Amino acid sequence: MNSARTPRLLVVAAAGLGTLLVAAGLHGSLPFGDDRPPSTEVAVRVDQVGYARGEPKRAYVMGPAAALAGARFKVVDAGTGDVVTAGRLGAVTGRWNGTYPSVRAVDLSALNTPGTYRLVLTGSAAGRSPAFRVAGARELMTPLVRDNVRFLQAQRDGADVFTGGPRDALRHGPSHLADQDATVYETPEYDEEGTELLDEELTPAGERVDVSGGWFDAGDFLKFTGTTSYSVAELLLAQRDLPGMPELSAEASHGLAWLDRMWDGDTETLYTQVGIGAGNDAVRTDHDVWRLPEADDRLDVSPGDPDYTIKHRPVFRTAEPGEGVSASLAGRVAAAFALAAQRAAPDDPERAREWLDKAAAVYALADTAPDPDEPPLTAIPGNFYPEDSWQDDMEFGGAELALAAQALGDEREGDWADDAARWAGAYLRSDVLGTLGVADVSALAHADLVTVLDGGRTHGIAAEDLFEDLRRQVEDGVDHAGDDPFGAGAVYDDFDAVPHTFGLVATARLYARATGDTRYAAFASRQRGWALGANPWGTSFMIGAGEVYPHCPEHQLANLRGSLDGTGDILRGAVVNGPNAAAKLEELNSFPTMKKCTAAPPEGAWSDFDGKGARYLDDVGAWQTVEPSLDFTTTALLAFTLTARAGER
Repeated sequence: MNSARTPRLLVVAAAGLGTLLVAAGLHGSLPFGDDRPPSTEVAVRVDQVGYARGEPKRAYVMGPAAALAGARFKVVDAGTGDVVTAGRLGAVTGRWNGTYPSVRAVDLSALNTPGTYRLVLTGSAAGRSPAFRVAGARELMTPLVRDNVRFLQAQRDGADVFTGGPRDALRHGPSHLADQDATVYETPEYDEEGTELLDEELTPAGERVDVSGGWFDAGDFLKFTGTTSYSVAELLLAQRDLPGMPELSAEASHGLAWLDRMWDGDTETLYTQVGIGAGNDAVRTDHDVWRLPEADDRLDVSPGDPDYTIKHRPVFRTAEPGEGVSASLAGRVAAAFALAAQRAAPDDPERAREWLDKAAAVYALADTAPDPDEPPLTAIPGNFYPEDSWQDDMEFGGAELALAAQALGDEREGDWADDAARWAGAYLRSDVLGTLGVADVSALAHADLVTVLDGGRTHGIAAEDLFEDLRRQVEDGVDHAGDDPFGAGAVYDDFDAVPHTFGLVATARLYARATGDTRYAAFASRQRGWALGANPWGTSFMIGAGEVYPHCPEHQLANLRGSLDGTGDILRGAVVNGPNAAAKLEELNSFPTMKKCTAAPPEGAWSDFDGKGARYLDDVGAWQTVEPSLDFTTTALLAFTLTARAGER
């Protein structure tokens, strides 16, 4: 697990603060009543979205060992209060922190009647959970996917911004229209940490391009080829399983249109990004101001002004025209284009062939003999999205090209299948094996390469080798979960805890679909539950999911356009980083134009739940824990989609 992000750059709930604090277990000395003995700190944690019928269901209770020793539980109908089942707490799963030293599991697997419920403690401890549902997997997961798409709609840049949707959707005006005629610059030089631009000024490369549209990457307004291609690929993979969702298809098409602009087939140039996030006194950057996206177009600036690069955002190339480009970017862009070809093949084969040819051209330009001492180029500066491997990206591109060629009867299918198998072998022999996330797409590649191989063996690679690595990735999480009181498969004290968790869910589902082996089904359910509320902090890490979720994410549009008191528009569907190392939260971002968010509990309300070196903070300046991003959200979307399909089998 290897993502460590540089700071890139609020949102609120419809419930009042008192309701939120009680649901979260944020009691302390605050005057919000419940039936818990005042001297006993006990908290109940559940998957606040709910549990699928037929799947294993686990909740957790944490508090002093003595208080929990004689505790029992009952599950009540959230509407009527009628008791539907009851029992004893399960075994102790471990220690969390000084305030909540004992954690015990609660097995709710027998609860399969559809409905909305709460878990209530009785006996030697008292407390209740937020509400949760029991329903079919598709019924539970499809609304989450729709909400994820709503986040992407809010992230749209350019003239084609999203103006529809329900009342509480966040909207903004057309933005960064200057991207329609943007200047390309030579690659700048940075210090070793990637935090300071060493060039006195940017050097124009003599090109102008239209790179308008696309999505904002995160809480800022930068646009990256690497993260966008990753997210587009996941949307197209998800569309295979949910073909009847037009908004999902439309958003994938929106991202594809921008990726197409970032590839110039005439000059064989792939562009890396639009905008700059780390500069110096002479070059102001996207991260130097806090504003609405449409404000940039209103700036009155001339070349030489420090703010010139905020309105007229620089574009950077992956390599000189016609030269070998980063294999990491080439592989995943080729995969996205090839997936677009697969989507178009049944109804529009001519358009599908156009996408296939674009994918083939990008793939052929990949530099597959890079300097071994240099990390793959993913962004500028590189520490925004550090990555160790690129062979997985080439495997992904080759597998999707082969499947697209198969759908179109293209004779190049065998060549791309060979390429994919060769790069799969190179990845499996490498020392940079990871798990699914923006820095490692091997799980997606393996799952489709199995289909390409069709039971054969190529370059020494067969389906079982790919199955073994998918197991390795899930087992990485299983091993970690075995030592964690809440069964978490991802680490708490590093970046990307939540997206890595959703990556484990998706990988477990991909493995089960490819092999028919469902041994990791319970693990996948527990990981989804952890990300949606069954964690020490008792919060879902997806905005709008459950009763308790991030209210003040570090996101400029949400902070400046959304409600700040918990009664209005929210950035629904956005997925945030989640807990992080406590040491990483020593400095928070602050801008004079940031608005104060009062919808979330105060900072100290969360501290009782911090433990194991990890901290969570719901504050507009806490980019380390509550900044949402494209890749976080689309990884969750894919996990939800695969879970919905698994529930139908």
